[in-house]
Amino acid sequence: MDKMIRIALFASGSGTNVENIANYFNGKTTAKPVCVLCNKPDAFVLERAKRLNLDSMTFNRADFNDGKRIMDYLAKHDIDMIVLAGFLWLVPQYLIDAYPSRIVNIHPALLPKFGGKGMYGMHVHEAVKQSGETETGITIHLIDGNYDKGSTVFQAKVAIDPSDSPDDIANKVHALEYKHYPEVIEEIAKKIK
Repeated sequence: MDKMIRIALFASGSGTNVENIANYFNGKTTAKPVCVLCNKPDAFVLERAKRLNLDSMTFNRADFNDGKRIMDYLAKHDIDMIVLAGFLWLVPQYLIDAYPSRIVNIHPALLPKFGGKGMYGMHVHEAVKQSGETETGITIHLIDGNYDKGSTVFQAKVAIDPSDSPDDIANKVHALEYKHYPEVIEEIAKKIK
């Protein structure tokens, strides 16, 4: 039987994607989320992690830049793959080197449009609305050390109605995230030996 791929989830916010991913993998044999790493000690994702029986740790900028605490924690949990689920800091090179083509991120727009530093969450949906785009979507990509530049694994599109507010656009994009992100994570996990 193939090895069960062990996933670490990095998050900065409320953790809706973390919960969705954990629920998706519940009972699966391909992969399973085992822990959450968070850069905000008051983020609601830590409460979700407790409810989901996922181990968690918080870290600060110095820990993240230094890498020792993070790498020790990932090693302790025998992590094979990292999933960014609403994590806003640029991933440092030591993590990319340790997990080549095994760090996946989701962006709430159709990259290369509306990507880069500062383009996250509602900032993206407001920019999409202001631009007059007729469609938006999600981009799931591997991390390469630059904001939103890694190789694209998957995109899904949704139409924008001229009457849609940024909140309406966000809701449409979230629906795509919840549907597709866990499935694409599973496909990537299946390729890890």
